[in-house]
Formats: sequence, structure tokens, C-alpha cells
Amino acid sequence: MRIVLLGPPGAGKGTQAKRLAERLSLPHISTGDILRQNVKDATALGKEAKDYMERGLLVPDELMSKMLLERFSQSDIKKGFILDGYPRNFSQAQTLEEIFKQKNLDVDMVVYLDSSDSVIIQRLSGRLVCSVCGANFHIRNMPPKNKGVCDKCQGALFQRSDDREETIKKRLEVYKNEVSSLIKYYQDKKKLYRLAADGDAGLVLEEIIALTKKIA
Repeated sequence: MRIVLLGPPGAGKGTQAKRLAERLSLPHISTGDILRQNVKDATALGKEAKDYMERGLLVPDELMSKMLLERFSQSDIKKGFILDGYPRNFSQAQTLEEIFKQKNLDVDMVVYLDSSDSVIIQRLSGRLVCSVCGANFHIRNMPPKNKGVCDKCQGALFQRSDDREETIKKRLEVYKNEVSSLIKYYQDKKKLYRLAADGDAGLVLEEIIALTKKIA
């Protein structure tokens, strides 16, 4: 089963992708994880990406697509995968399509996690990120055992600058402007399934699992 998870920032894509990957025994592919791993391993692509990051610039789509192409060349994806964090717009969807053509792959389903602005703001404005391993916590929904300290590696937790309320609102505006063509793209391919994602994460997960059983 090859699944792509889409949705606005704060809809729970990362959380659902990890849980879904565990339930279905499939690899979880996250562009954020791929980028961090390449930088950590000092690969040629990682060094190039680090140069952009150190200058405060976004890593170009072309560079990210090369990293994805390498990831989809690995043997663990033969039985399927859960992809989250990509694509974010129509152009990236076309890039992903080209990667899949090269690797003779296709997507079985694209799940769009629909979440309201108020819930997204509540989720993101309380988010804490580990400065060492990148693990996510939440001030109210998923607090760390010890304040300001990561449960997994004991690294210091911080709030990302783009997780402040005014910045979140601007991010959502940009996202909505870009996502309409992406949604239409997958609707036209009859791959898109929309799920309400404001509720309990466990219930949302079960809905996604039910969808996979219908399609399998």
C-alpha cells in the first residue's frame, strides 16, 4: 500500500504517518527526516542543502526531489510506504509523479486531513520541538515528562518562530492559495480521500485504516 498524507500545517500528518506506518508495517517517508539525515550524514546532497539552510534560505525543490529519488530507490519501499510532508503544491505533485514513473511506482491513495484554522492555531502555537532529535511535543496535548526537556534524548525543547499565532495565520493563507490545485490534481486522478482531522488522533487513525481496507 502506497499512501500520501496531505493537509495543512498542524493537521497531524506527521503523527498519523508514524502511527500508520507502525500499524501497516511500512516505512514512513518524511521529507524533513530525509533532509536532516542527508545533512547529518554529510552526503553530497546534504552538504548542498546545508549551505542553503545556513544562509537562511529554503532548500530548492530540485534538491529535495533528488533526495526523494534516492529514498525511493531503497529496497524497503517495495511493499509500500507512507509519505508525508510532500507534495505541498501542484508543481511538487508533478515532480513526485516523475519520480514514481522512473521507479515504476504509483500511489494507491492520497488522504487529505482536513482541519479547521482554530484547531490548527491551538495545536501549532503550543508545539515544542527538540533541538537535538527533532521530536515534537505540545504544551497541553502532549507535554514532556520534564518541562523543557525531550523525553527521548534529553535535548532542550523550543518553540519554532513560525509556530507563533500571527505567523501561523500567514502560513495558512499561503497554504490555502497553493493547495487548491493540488487537491484538484488528485481528485481528477480519483486518488483523493478527505477526512475530518480536528478530533482525537486515535479515531482519525482508525478512519484511515478503514479506508486502506476498502482499497486493498
